[in-house]
Amino acid sequence: MQFAKVNGGVTCFADEGPRDAPAVVLINSLGTDFRIWDDVAWSLTGRYRVVRSDKRGHGLSEIRTGPTTMVDFATDLAALLDRLQIARAHVVGVSIGGLIAQELYRVRQDLVASLILSDTAHRIGTLESWNARISKVEVGGIEAIADGIMQVWFSRSYQAKCLEAVAGWRAMLTRTPLDGYLMACRAIRDADLAEHAKKIKVPTLCVVGDEDGSTPVALVRELSSLVPGARFDVVVGAGHLPCIEKPDVLCGLIDAHVKEAAA
Repeated sequence: MQFAKVNGGVTCFADEGPRDAPAVVLINSLGTDFRIWDDVAWSLTGRYRVVRSDKRGHGLSEIRTGPTTMVDFATDLAALLDRLQIARAHVVGVSIGGLIAQELYRVRQDLVASLILSDTAHRIGTLESWNARISKVEVGGIEAIADGIMQVWFSRSYQAKCLEAVAGWRAMLTRTPLDGYLMACRAIRDADLAEHAKKIKVPTLCVVGDEDGSTPVALVRELSSLVPGARFDVVVGAGHLPCIEKPDVLCGLIDAHVKEAAA
C-alpha cells in the first residue's frame, strides 16, 4: 500500500509485479476499496504489473471538495498512471470502475491498450433510482441500504454459503465515507457514455455475472453491442462482483484478452 498526491488529492494505491511486464489496472466498484481485487491481483502479479487504487472518497484516498464527475475520477487515475510512468495499460473496471475505464479512454486514449468492462454499462440506473438511493442514504446512512446491496452484489449461493465473507464485505460498504459514497452516486447518476462507447477502438471485453442484480446480463450485453468489435462473456455463478466470487474465472478471461490484444 502506497500514497501519492495526484490531481490535487492523496490517492491510496498498490503497484505490484514486474516493472517491465504489461500493466493491468484494476478499478473498484461503488462502496468498496481495492481489496476486492486481492485474489485477482495475487493471480496476475507474477505475469503483469498490477496497479490498484482507491478512487477519491473511498478506502484511504482523500475526499475532494465540490461536485465530482466521472471525468474527475478518470483524470485522477490518469494522473496516477503518469506518476507511475505507465504509458499504456490494460484497464479492468467493475461497476463504476467500468464507467471510469470508459471515461479514461475518452480523455486519455494514449493510456489504454485494451478494456475489460466487468458488470458495468454505458449508463447505470436512472435519474429517479439514483435520487431515491441518495435520499435514503442521506437520511439513514449507508446502513439503510446495505442488506439490499448484498443481495445484488452476490449470487444466492455465495450469500447462503459464505456468511462470514458477506459480513466482511458489508462492513467494507458501510464504512465507506458517506460523502465519498454520495459523491460517487451522483457521478454515476449523471453519466451517460452511450455515444462515447460507440467510439472505442481498442480491444474490449464486456463480462458479467449471470446473477448480477445491479447491471444484469442484458444491460452489459447492450454495452458490448455499442462498442465496435467488443467480445461478451458471462461468468456463471457470480453476482455483481465476479472479482470476489469467481476470481479464477475472471483472471482466465483477463489473461486471454490481454494476450489477444497484444497479438
